[in-house]
Amino acid sequence: MAHDITFSMIKPGAVKAGHTGAILKMIEDAGFSIVAMKKTWLSKEQAKQFYAVHKERPFYDHLTSFMSESPIIALVLQKDNAVQDYRKLIGATNPENAEPGTIRKLFAQSLEQNAVHGADSDENAQIEASFFFSKTEIYTNEQVQASSEVKMAS
Repeated sequence: MAHDITFSMIKPGAVKAGHTGAILKMIEDAGFSIVAMKKTWLSKEQAKQFYAVHKERPFYDHLTSFMSESPIIALVLQKDNAVQDYRKLIGATNPENAEPGTIRKLFAQSLEQNAVHGADSDENAQIEASFFFSKTEIYTNEQVQASSEVKMAS
């Protein structure tokens, strides 16, 4: 199942610009199920924790400041080959290099404000999802289906 989920965030710039609905529509239209979602506001410390892998990079302080300046939308998405398919849907990190029709090409303001985050591996998808969601907050398609079948049998 690990390869069937990915983690995403709609970043502060895209949320403030009112692009949340359009981005969510693109995600669902691409065949992803949203199995967990919340709007939250990261503190600077939470942003530093989440992006700790980039701590030594020159953009780290700017990134963590940007990510904590206003709310984000955290998402867990489900689909076969979720990580790879979502990376294709969002496009290159630099929107200037993103393919036409990708989320970043359509909604990013710049390299730094590139609209969305997407996990880069199955392992990181699990780690990143667990940063924002407990196991009881993620409802996979299989869990929902099994629950429906139990209720129908009762």
